[in-house]
Amino acid sequence: MVRTILVVGAGKSTSYLLDYLLKKSTEEQLRLIIGDLRPENIPGEIASHPNCDVIQLDILNDDARKKAIEVSSLVISMLPPRMHIKIAQDCIVYKKHLVTASYVSKEIEALDAEAKKNGLVFMNEIGLDPGIDHMSAMEVIDRIRDKGGKMLLFESFTGGLVAPENDSNLWSYKFTWNPRNVVVAAQGGAAKFIQEGSYKYIPYQKIFRRTELVEIEGYGDFEVYPNRDSLKYREAYGLEDALTLFRGTMRRVGFSKAWHIFVMLGMTDDTYVVENSEGMSYREFVNLFLPYSPTDSVELKLRHYLKIDQDDIRWGKLLELNLFDDSKKIPLKNATPAQMLQYILEDSWTLNPDEKDMIVMYHKFGYELDGKKKQLDANMVVLGENQTFTAMAKTVGLPVAMAALQILNKKIVTPGVQIPIAKEVYRPILEELKSYGIHFNEYQVPYLGYNPDSIGN
Repeated sequence: MVRTILVVGAGKSTSYLLDYLLKKSTEEQLRLIIGDLRPENIPGEIASHPNCDVIQLDILNDDARKKAIEVSSLVISMLPPRMHIKIAQDCIVYKKHLVTASYVSKEIEALDAEAKKNGLVFMNEIGLDPGIDHMSAMEVIDRIRDKGGKMLLFESFTGGLVAPENDSNLWSYKFTWNPRNVVVAAQGGAAKFIQEGSYKYIPYQKIFRRTELVEIEGYGDFEVYPNRDSLKYREAYGLEDALTLFRGTMRRVGFSKAWHIFVMLGMTDDTYVVENSEGMSYREFVNLFLPYSPTDSVELKLRHYLKIDQDDIRWGKLLELNLFDDSKKIPLKNATPAQMLQYILEDSWTLNPDEKDMIVMYHKFGYELDGKKKQLDANMVVLGENQTFTAMAKTVGLPVAMAALQILNKKIVTPGVQIPIAKEVYRPILEELKSYGIHFNEYQVPYLGYNPDSIGN
């Protein structure tokens, strides 16, 4: 019997997802329907596959959306998080399983009872981060507990970066996923975590100045800034008694200090519109946020305002982005500062067709076993192939596709709104991911506990 999978949204993170499902389609008797607002952007080799149909789908069109969901066995939503709820509600009505890579929203969580009542699996947070981080963390935590160990510390950091051979700018960074998410990262409240039993709350305007260093063998040093809310996973992971719980984002050393300039100027603000944004030059954009002066140049005003010397590496990073160019124009009408900054950054930080990205993930587990404190470090590095088959698309898309197939094959059967922290979910997916080069290297190291140089001071 043919099972139909509806994939809604075919953006940057779906190349491996679609490739995986289509390669399995004949063996697993799968029919793939790809619904996208712009179906013409679907690669020809995907659209022409005999087990695939591509349709134009606007999810705000209720009739079209419901019709597509009704004929499906399972729905994968790769849309922005705010758009999942309409699909999820239809999945309840038509009794369809749902898989997303997004964080569980309050609206989706409210559907838990109905999903359980109808025997439906609503799997969320099954991408990279969140996703692989959940599964790999719980695999180790469960292993430690099965031996009788007690968790004391858990730290988890992830970064989507450019591969070393294509690290060609002063920021050591290029966009490997939705640029908007990078520009507005860490907004929406203070970063919250616990370190050595002490609660920490870092406001947005300070987050990029409170970093710690991490070394990944073979890849050098990275810096980490805290994610918005590390504490919300304390209960899910069973870490209520842990002294440290900290999740963060990895960048190359020096990125955060330079990014802090944009935060301080107000360029990452997404709450208001710049009425005359269309046609504004990069230089005029910078000048929006600086004091008026009849004599001083934009460059001089910015350096004085932020106390940046001309030989400061951060100044070189700003110059590299052509921020003071009066000939480059922003074509966006009624755009927010964040949207305007995103346009400028995409001009410099877009991967070329043959360039590769890199995913880095690092976990630190501190625990007590047989009366002794121990520490296990684990890291994962995945390199992309090119601009289309990126490491980001691989690590986001493959877990989503694997989970969908496991649900259809009744290997994942526990119903309800959930994240991938149960053994029935993470064991088969982590094992299969190894065959795609996605795996962790583990190191038993001396227990360090409190780090006096960390952001937790």
